[in-house]
Amino acid sequence: MQDEHLTVGAWTKRCYFAGRAVMDATLRPYDLGSTQWYVLWHLANSGPTVQRDLGRALELERATLSGIIATLVRKDLVQQTSDGEDQRQRLLSLTSSGEALWRELPDLSFIHQAAFDGIAETDLATTIRVLRLATERLQTLSRKA
Repeated sequence: MQDEHLTVGAWTKRCYFAGRAVMDATLRPYDLGSTQWYVLWHLANSGPTVQRDLGRALELERATLSGIIATLVRKDLVQQTSDGEDQRQRLLSLTSSGEALWRELPDLSFIHQAAFDGIAETDLATTIRVLRLATERLQTLSRKA
């Protein structure tokens, strides 16, 4: 299929995968994947978080998040403790090793700059508005199904 015949959804997917490939290549020397990085980013920026809330924030399925957390715990980057209010809930926080690794990781903002530098702010705002609306419509449709 020729590029000019691809849909907005196809281009969105291609852009996402291209950015993720750069991110994964950048994180590979640190033995991290992009989703593991997002978990560390959230804990580094928001502090200790209940696992259920983290799954919602990152829009990850419970089983997917459980596997990622298990890996990060095994790497001694994240610790799981019982939440004081609800012993069934797991409170996640960075370990001292996780905090040290976070400080060592490269700034990934270069990916955004490489993709979007030179594109007018109005074009970016339109793109965000259109994709947000399309996402909301599809989420509403999905809930009805």
